[in-house]
Amino acid sequence: MFDQITIIGCGLIGSSLLRAIDKKKLSKKVNVFDKSKEVQSFIKNNLPGKVFNDINESVKDSDLVIISTPLSSYKEILLSIKSGLKKDVILTDTGSTKKEVNKVISNLNLKDVFWIASHPIAGTEYSGPESGFGELFENRWCILSGEDQQQKETLEILKKFWEKIGSKVKFMTFEEHDHVLSLTSHLPHAIAYSIVRTVINKEDKLKDQIIQYSASGLRDFTRIAASDPIMWRDIFIDNSENILKVLDSFSENLHEIKKAIQSKNTEKLNDIFSSTRKLRKEIIKAGQETDKPNFGRK
Repeated sequence: MFDQITIIGCGLIGSSLLRAIDKKKLSKKVNVFDKSKEVQSFIKNNLPGKVFNDINESVKDSDLVIISTPLSSYKEILLSIKSGLKKDVILTDTGSTKKEVNKVISNLNLKDVFWIASHPIAGTEYSGPESGFGELFENRWCILSGEDQQQKETLEILKKFWEKIGSKVKFMTFEEHDHVLSLTSHLPHAIAYSIVRTVINKEDKLKDQIIQYSASGLRDFTRIAASDPIMWRDIFIDNSENILKVLDSFSENLHEIKKAIQSKNTEKLNDIFSSTRKLRKEIIKAGQETDKPNFGRK
C-alpha cells in the first residue's frame, strides 16, 4: 500500500501499529523513531522496522508519517521533521484531542503536506512497546479529521489504511471530535482518577481491606486510572474547554444524587438510576460492549 512509512513514538499505540503494518504487509519499509534508548533497544531486538537516532532522517522519502507521542511533544517533533518531509506526504497522528493540535500544525504552515488527523479509539491501561499487539485496532473505531475539502483522495487512502489494520472509520470535524471524546473518554478518566484518589487519600488505614475486598466497580476504575499519566495530562490541558464543561455537568448530577440521599428521596433515586440503564443497552446493541455477565470476563 505504501513504499515507506515512518512511526514517530513507539509506545503501546506506535508499536501496535508497527506490528499491524508488518502483519498486513502495508508498507515495503517501516522506519521508527523514539527518543528513548530503552525503546530503541526493544524494537531492534523484538520488532520489525528500521530504528533511527535522527528524527529528520527517519521521515525522508516516507509516504506516510504517523506521530504517536504525547500531545505536548507535537510542536517540537514537527519543527524537527519539517525540512525532511517529502512533497505530498500524508501526515497523521494518533492523539486523543484534535482542535489544539490542528492549530499547532496550521501555524507551522507545512507546504505540500497532506495533514489528516487520526484517532484510533483503542488502547489498554498499559504502556510501552512490550505492551503492544497487532490486533489492538481490530473492530475499533478510528476517527479521521481534516479541514481541506481538496484532500478527498488522500482521505480515502488513509481510510483504507486504517480499515486494512482492522478499524472501523468515521469522519468528524476537529470540534466535533473533541466534544464527543470529552464525554465518552475524557470525563470517565477524570472521574476514575478522582475516585481512586478519594479511596487512597481518605481511607489509608483501611488500605489492605480495600484492596482485598475491592468490588468490580472499584477494580474497573483502578484499571482506567492506571493509564499513562503524561498522555492524560496532555489530553486534559489540550481539551480543557470541553472537559471543564462536562465536569460542571457531572458535578450538577452528582449534587442531585447527594440531595436525594440526604432527603432520603427513594423515588428520585430510583428515577435517576433507572434512566441510566438505557444507555448501557444501546452501547451493547452498537457492538461496543458485550452483554455477557461481568463484561465477559472468565
